[in-house]
Amino acid sequence: MMTDEDLKRIKEDRGPLDLTLKIEQLELANKKLKKRVEEAEGETTIVKGIGMNSPEMKAAQARIKELTNKCREAGRAMIELNVKYEGMIQEVDRLSEENNNLKTMMKRDNDTSNAG
Repeated sequence: MMTDEDLKRIKEDRGPLDLTLKIEQLELANKKLKKRVEEAEGETTIVKGIGMNSPEMKAAQARIKELTNKCREAGRAMIELNVKYEGMIQEVDRLSEENNNLKTMMKRDNDTSNAG
């Protein structure tokens, strides 16, 4: 009958081609990798939590909101100015046409008075 010592010695005598040894080595490596993954995930969660709630992040978010509001205000102002500009262009066109009409009328009056 085999004793515990015999089993231990046999287990230690296994060579690199022993599948049981390879399985044990892979299981051990798998456990280590799982632990590293869990630690990394925990650290990432902590970093994200701190980063999103840090004073720098809160200040940056407030600045982004402020700039967004300023951009909206500037956009509204540009639209209002564009509407005024279009109205002025129409007024210039109307006055230019009226000026041309007056020139034509004056020319006719001069031609009529010079002819008579």
